[in-house]
This record gives sequence, structure tokens and C-alpha cells, in this order.
Amino acid sequence: MAEPEPREFGLLRCCKYHWKGKLTAVIPILTLPLLAYGLKNDRAEFKCLYLIATMALLWITEALPIYITALIPIVFCPMFSIVPSDELCKLYFSDTIVMFMGGLMVALAIEYCNLHTRIALRVIRIIGGSPRRLYVGLVGVSVFMGLWISNSAGTAMMCPIVKAVVNELEANNIFPVYMTQEEEPVEEGEPPHPSKITMAMYIGVAYSATIGGLGTLIGTGTNLVFKGIYDQRFPTSVEEVSFTNFMFYTIPLMVIGYIALVIIAVLISHMGLFRPKSKVGKLIAEANQNRKLLEDVLRQHYIELGPMSCHEIQVSILFGLMIAILITRKPGFFPGWADFLNAQPVGSSCGLFVIVLLAFALPTQYVFFKYCCGNPPFSGQAIDALLSWRYVHNNVSWGLLFLLGGGFALAEASKRTGVTIMVARAMQVLVGMPHISVQMITVAMTMFFSTFNSNVVVANIVIPILCEMALVLEMHPLILTLPACLACSLCFFLPVSTPPNAIVCNYAHIKTKYFACIGIMPTIIGYFMIIINTNTWGMVIYPETSSFPDWAKQIKNESNI
Repeated sequence: MAEPEPREFGLLRCCKYHWKGKLTAVIPILTLPLLAYGLKNDRAEFKCLYLIATMALLWITEALPIYITALIPIVFCPMFSIVPSDELCKLYFSDTIVMFMGGLMVALAIEYCNLHTRIALRVIRIIGGSPRRLYVGLVGVSVFMGLWISNSAGTAMMCPIVKAVVNELEANNIFPVYMTQEEEPVEEGEPPHPSKITMAMYIGVAYSATIGGLGTLIGTGTNLVFKGIYDQRFPTSVEEVSFTNFMFYTIPLMVIGYIALVIIAVLISHMGLFRPKSKVGKLIAEANQNRKLLEDVLRQHYIELGPMSCHEIQVSILFGLMIAILITRKPGFFPGWADFLNAQPVGSSCGLFVIVLLAFALPTQYVFFKYCCGNPPFSGQAIDALLSWRYVHNNVSWGLLFLLGGGFALAEASKRTGVTIMVARAMQVLVGMPHISVQMITVAMTMFFSTFNSNVVVANIVIPILCEMALVLEMHPLILTLPACLACSLCFFLPVSTPPNAIVCNYAHIKTKYFACIGIMPTIIGYFMIIINTNTWGMVIYPETSSFPDWAKQIKNESNI
């Protein structure tokens, strides 16, 4: 029997395949001096800084899954006497997180009955079959989805629809939907890379879902992070961040105006708009000649769906009812339904879960009525509900709920230990600068960090600091925190920046270099749109933000900043 060859230990090879495990041990050791200093001098803020620095590095490197990293405060905070366990754990299932979970479930109800496909095909048929019109139609549907359901769920719903449209374009030779081997070589067995026009459709869906998510509190996780941290830090704020106020603040400019500019920018860069003699411009012109053929194919697909089922009709009604409930809870300019139930505070999660409970309770059809007074034999088939728990269990991103809760736990720990106050005092160099200049600096910094990290993670770290900065600089907290909240979602350079980017990049096999190129203009436009919106339309919705309010002065005095 031959002796086994001796195994050589290769440090580089070991690090290549096991770097995450090593970083999990190395990172807490690197940040250990912060904890040692805090314990030696009984400085709670340095204990909390150790927690923040360790979690930030673990989040950035993803040495541990980001959702597991978010659970570290549950162990650390009670152990080092920062926040008691009973108070800390409540933050992982707050009203904000329950509202987000309800939005995900409503999104799954729409997907469960295939209503999103009917909506998309209907809109595309109305707009037309030319490539540019198809792009605008897909973007329009994706924006609408992003408004009312999680932008991640909206993007995941739209990707199969885009793929079906692209397959029809390829089958009918409307235009090349993939790059040639000369344009972008691929190894054997690898999927082909989408062409510029195809990329525009896929990436346009991701961008528009993200932009639509800016319009409502349930549209994206960063909005809920902002609301949770703001309400937690400023419970006496007169300017309430309600579902309705947030919509009025963001939709006119940040959704409608911004998406219009992004559509034009992508049409120019990737679809030859105003460039008829370019290569892509000629392809579009040729495709326009065959658009009737594609319109006939899409019409046939819509006909194959048949009439709306009882299941789809009920989900449509519940979806419309959800929108009405969320908008009319506390609209501000007239009494809402929550004002009439004033025995205890009623949050948005209450109204949202009325819809969720109905989705689990109502049947998909009502043929069983004919058996109520009839004679046997009766049907032995069970009747499904509008939404299945098994489907929800398998498709809800439960980890994202932990990530939101971890951010709220960090914010609470930072507030109790004085970390945010310490950081804010370091920002006193900005005292005396015009408010718009401070906004431009903070928005730029937030967008820079969001480019390389998950936007929810960045929001959890940045927004608590900006809350304290606002008190130090004697600015209304909303004009620093709300623009930064929006900025977290408007980095389009890399797949890691937002969940829709990651979903589309993986689904369509788009290289990062193409993502970076197409994202330059939308990111720049987004930066200036945030500044313009904050200082124009934002002042109309929140006129009190032009000055430092009395309730903020009181909080500043109590915090000894």
C-alpha cells in the first residue's frame, strides 16, 4: 500500500478559503483596546464604541452573515450593563419592524396570485412595443411596486417579467439581446452577457424599484430605520414622521421628478436617445419597425392569463384597502381613523396587519356556498386562502428583520452611553456653516459609505450620529436625518449598494463594470435632487424645519451636549 503524500501547509491557500473564520476572531481582537479602556476607566461610551466598531467591521467584511452580526447586541449590551435584556429585545420586534414584515407579506400575496404579471403586461401593452416604450413601461410598473411593497420584493417580482419580454425580443429577432463573444468573451458553460439595451431594462427595474421605495415608509428598509431611530431619539418631536407626511415629502420630486430624469439619462446612455447615428441608435430604429410583431406577442400572453380570477380580484381590493388605511391613519390635514381610536396610540402596523389577517382568512373562491344548502355528495377538496403560510415562511426575508432590529439596538445603546453625543461634539467644526453646506457634506458622506456597504447597515450607523449633530449645530433634526435616509438608497454604482442592485446583478449576470458605468448619472442626479427637495418642497411639507425647535432645545439641555 502506497504511503500518502505529506500534506503541505500553505498559509495563502488557507487564508483564501477560510478568511471569514479568521476575520471573525481577528476583528474583535483588533478593536479590543476600546473595550479595555472602557472597562479600566468605567467609560460606558467606549464599551459601546467597541460594539459599534466590531459590528461595523463584521458588516463590511461579512465575515459573519450580516443578519447574525445584528444579533450581537442581545449578548453584549446586557453583559456590559448598557441596556437590559427585556428592553433591548423589544427593539427587535417594534412597531416599525412589524410594519415592514406586514409589507413583505402583502407583497407575497400579490406574487402568490400572479397579479404582478397581469399588471406588468397590461401596462406594457398600453405603452407600446418599441424597446424604449417597453423600458418606460417596465420602469413605471417597478416604481409603482416599489412604492407599496419592499423594493427587494418588487425587483424579485419584476425580473422574471423582464426575462420573459427579453426572450420574446430574442425569439422574434427584434434586436440582439446578448453581447457577442467579441464584445464580451465568456467561458464555456457561462451564460452570455446582456447587451446594452437588455442591461438598461434589467438595471432600470432595479433603479426604479429603489426610487419607488423612497416614496413610502414601507418601500425600503432605510426609511423604516430612519423612522424608528428618529422616533426613538426625539419622542417629543412636534413634526411627526407619519406615512402620509413622508409620502408628500418624497413623491413629487424624489420619485416622480427623479425617475423622469433617470429614464432620460438611461435612454441617452444605453438606448441611443438623441443619438440616431450611434450603433445602439440604429438598432433601436430597426427594432421600431418590428414593434407590431412584439405587441401581438404580448397581447397573446395577456389573453392567455384569462379574465381576473376571484383570487386576483380580492388581492387587488386588499391592496387598495391597504393604501387607503396607511394614508388615512393620521394624514395631518384632516382627522384620521387613528384619531378616533385614541385610547392607546395606534401605529401603522395595526392597520397593515388587518390586511394581512384578511389575506390569510379569506378563501380564493366561494363555490362552497352552493354546497351550504345542497345535498351530498360534497366536494372533498380543501379551499386555499388568499395567502399560504408555507409560502410566507419560505419567502419572507426574516434576516432583514434582525438587521433592522440590530440597528435600533445600536441606536439605543449609543444614546444611553453617550457615544452619539461624543461623536457629535467632534463635529463642532461645522458650527456656523450654512445649513445647506452641512447637508451637502453629510449627504455626500452617506452616499460614499452606501456605495460600498448595505444601505440598511449605513443608515443604522449614520442616522444616530446625525441626530446628535443636529442638536450640536442647532439645526432641525429632520433636515439632516431625512436627506441622509434618502441618500442611503441612491447609490447605484455597485451591486452591494442596495438589495435590488444585487438581485438584478445576480439574475441577469451583469458585470460590476457595466453596473458602475450606468450608475454614474443616476447617482449624481440623485445627490442634487436630495439637496433641492430638502430646501424647496421639503420646506413646504415641514415648514418648522427652517429653525431650531423648542422641543429640540429641551432635549439638548437634558443631554448636556
